[in-house]
Amino acid sequence: MNQPTTTGREPAEPTDAARTSTAPTDPADAVATARSRLQDADHLLIAAGAGLSAAAGYDYGDADRVRELFPSLHRLGLRSRYLVGVPLPPGMMCAYWAVHIDDIRFSRAPNPLYQRLRQLVGDTDHWVMTSNVDALFARNGFDPARIFAPQGDYGRYQCVRPCTRQTWPIRPVIDRLLAALDPDHGTITDSAALPVCPNCGGEVFPHVRVGPEFVDDALMPAGHRLTRWLRTRPADARLVVLEIGAGFNTPGVIRFPAERVTHSRPHTRLIRINEGHPDVPDHLADRALALAHPAQRVIAALARP
Repeated sequence: MNQPTTTGREPAEPTDAARTSTAPTDPADAVATARSRLQDADHLLIAAGAGLSAAAGYDYGDADRVRELFPSLHRLGLRSRYLVGVPLPPGMMCAYWAVHIDDIRFSRAPNPLYQRLRQLVGDTDHWVMTSNVDALFARNGFDPARIFAPQGDYGRYQCVRPCTRQTWPIRPVIDRLLAALDPDHGTITDSAALPVCPNCGGEVFPHVRVGPEFVDDALMPAGHRLTRWLRTRPADARLVVLEIGAGFNTPGVIRFPAERVTHSRPHTRLIRINEGHPDVPDHLADRALALAHPAQRVIAALARP
């Protein structure tokens, strides 16, 4: 389960984009305005980036969690879960993926933040588009048929080449790796547990987008359904785009599309929850509300009766 060498990240924010901050000075006023817009919405598009899952407890940059889950890698200097391009022996790389995916994708407890967000949505006609590959939306009450996750799903794996457009469930692979894991040395002790492509016997990788070898065939139909849903909403419908935690690592996946959807429909409003990057383009300033506060605090306040 080696890693492709490309990161798949997009360039930082364009320098020629005129942007401004529209965050009200009073957080209570901002929350009240956002709550009013959500209550009045006919349709809702949730656009979620990594910041939402970080707020939900899955922060890839949490050094304490890295030390807890990957003690051997922490001793080698690892301080975050971002390992793309880091040269590790196959046994250590597979050990990392097994522990990481088991923690991120297969944790069984309901997530309070995502469940609070589902409560906030209620019966409003809605769709989700997210760059997150942890399936936390589907695991916490959102309809899987109305989730577009173009970056993939940690729940599956694929051939690195790829020799086929097929992907496979990763849970059996993770179980075999964890059974052969030496946690003290952070490696897999049984080479027979290392996964290979079921079709060609070659290298495999979790089903996440890091380069052109990514197989997205099974994901794109949801994108087409989302596009059709947006296109068929009445022109005068009150659509709210609720964007949460989408920064500039891959802005072309969530942040910029959320802005384009807002710009293309004159009755659409954008609510941007982003503590670090709350700014919005000048041309959306009269239709965008920026909340520069932690996502968990904002969502808790919005979900409160």
